[in-house]
Amino acid sequence: MEKTTTCPHCGWGFTQYANPVPTADVVIYTPKLGVVIIERRNIPHGFALPGGFIDEGEQAENAAIREMWEETGLDVELTGLLGVYSRPGRDPRQHTLSVVFTGRPHNPEQLRAGDDAKSAAFYPLDALPRPLAFDHEDILRDFCDVLTGKRSTVPLAPHASRRPHNPVEHR
Repeated sequence: MEKTTTCPHCGWGFTQYANPVPTADVVIYTPKLGVVIIERRNIPHGFALPGGFIDEGEQAENAAIREMWEETGLDVELTGLLGVYSRPGRDPRQHTLSVVFTGRPHNPEQLRAGDDAKSAAFYPLDALPRPLAFDHEDILRDFCDVLTGKRSTVPLAPHASRRPHNPVEHR
């Protein structure tokens, strides 16, 4: 949405855009260990899928891989697109639009909390910690539908699921 605002200091008009902020989340899953859930260090507190904001000039897939590395220490291979979640009230801080991927860790034994995560652990899908932040309950319900064959993920382009040499090299 475009709106024109006048600078209170100089009187010039400028255009601002009030658009959803893009984020990327990943359902990191292994059949033996379950799904990775972090405990959020920052407000809103609670438990959540690992993820975060997509930086300007960054591809959504690369943001997802970077955020997994920063929050969990895991080298994650993206395996599909679960969906795009954009309900305006999904994040109490601002309107966000999340691209949610599925993925598998190459190094599950190296799981550790980092960056915005207070803690990180694998949980069985039938024993998730509560409360789950944002709309992550809905996202995990959709993921369970994938596991039971009620829906499927969208395949990614071959180059999209590869980790850059350095997950934070774009900075």
